[in-house]
Amino acid sequence: MDLKKINKELKDKSPKEIVEWALSQGDKPVVTTNFRPYEAAILHAAASEKKDIPVVWCDTGYNTNKTYLHADRVIKNLDLNVKLYVPKQTVAYRNMVMGIPNIEDPQHKEFTAQVKLEPFRRAMAENKPDVWFTNLRKGQTAFRDTLDIVSRGEDGVLKVSPFFYWTDAELDVYLEEHGLENEFQYFDPTKVLDNRECGLHLSEK
Repeated sequence: MDLKKINKELKDKSPKEIVEWALSQGDKPVVTTNFRPYEAAILHAAASEKKDIPVVWCDTGYNTNKTYLHADRVIKNLDLNVKLYVPKQTVAYRNMVMGIPNIEDPQHKEFTAQVKLEPFRRAMAENKPDVWFTNLRKGQTAFRDTLDIVSRGEDGVLKVSPFFYWTDAELDVYLEEHGLENEFQYFDPTKVLDNRECGLHLSEK
């Protein structure tokens, strides 16, 4: 598969057209979410084309109350087929033995593995997707700027980001047009900084 050629052809396509193309490339698609800002857009785009698509939600357990309520409304509004994955350790236990380590703390690596990487790897192992929809966008981090609409991980999974070149303003219009709400009080305990990678997207090529 010539990803450079494909990305050039898809750049001017709508998210709907990109999702349609991607669904034709595999048999076991999934869409992942953490219900951060603008996640409703990718959930709507994917579920509109494949109603029963598995929606993998890896919940760290540290979301704000507002984010959890937002997630509940979006799930019900779009009738999503959610597959929930949570860490093996409870937040209460981790808070006692580790808390939320600063990024310079040696324990931060283990913290990230517990609350995000292990649940995500478990989710991917159980669902075994060949197409993975995500809402990565250009400008979010330096690493993501090296990607494109379509990339392929070392595991062979085709990662597709239909809104890769969209701005916040364009997404605001998309959400309004489709009657979707947004959420800005999302908290990721593994990243601290918005432009810091958490580790889920570092194996693409």
